Amino acid sequence: MNEGRLNSILQTVIPFLAAWLIRAWFGTCRITVHNSENFLTPKEAEDRTAIASFWHYSIIFLFYFVRKYSATVLVSASRDGEYIARLARRLGFNTVRGSKNKGGVEALKSLLRVVKGGGSCAVVADGSQGPPRIAQPGALLLAAKGGAPIIPMAWSASSYFTIRSWDRTVIPKPFSRIDIFFGEAISVPPGVKSRDIEQYRKLLEDSLNALYIRAWSTYGKSEH
Repeated sequence: MNEGRLNSILQTVIPFLAAWLIRAWFGTCRITVHNSENFLTPKEAEDRTAIASFWHYSIIFLFYFVRKYSATVLVSASRDGEYIARLARRLGFNTVRGSKNKGGVEALKSLLRVVKGGGSCAVVADGSQGPPRIAQPGALLLAAKGGAPIIPMAWSASSYFTIRSWDRTVIPKPFSRIDIFFGEAISVPPGVKSRDIEQYRKLLEDSLNALYIRAWSTYGKSEH
């Protein structure tokens, strides 16, 4: 079997198995939502357009948590990103492919069409390659041009595994407790100048890091 055929099979089988495992695995966890005033249920979100934003470490569990929401997610254009994209589709999301170094501009244009059409989306704040917990401007440009607020979120777990990756991706262990925190919505003025986008980038970064610290301090940690 040649390498291309093997990759094709793996890209079909692994996301299928991962989606099934995620539903069964995370279904055993006890989830507590904090800052409920900033949280919309799937029913409430049907008539609201928003841009969910979070750090990359949290992506796997958040796929599970927001699976009942109608949303489009931005996934890296890399070969490894193909697994994430297929997993996202298995969990019910639409996907757009792109990253800082490959197709990023076109991906943002695609997401902008989604937002202007009344759809919600999710953008990893620190991108597909990092550095970790440093916000990139993608979600802010999308919010400014699409007229939708950014909803920051972060979560922690009482017991978890970490993957040896640049962001140390977290996977909660079965039957663990998970606390998820939502920040106040961030609106970016439609006419914001490029020179002023930095203040909103810093606002998003500070909001996400404040939620991150609060989340992990729940379990006596300063970081995951």
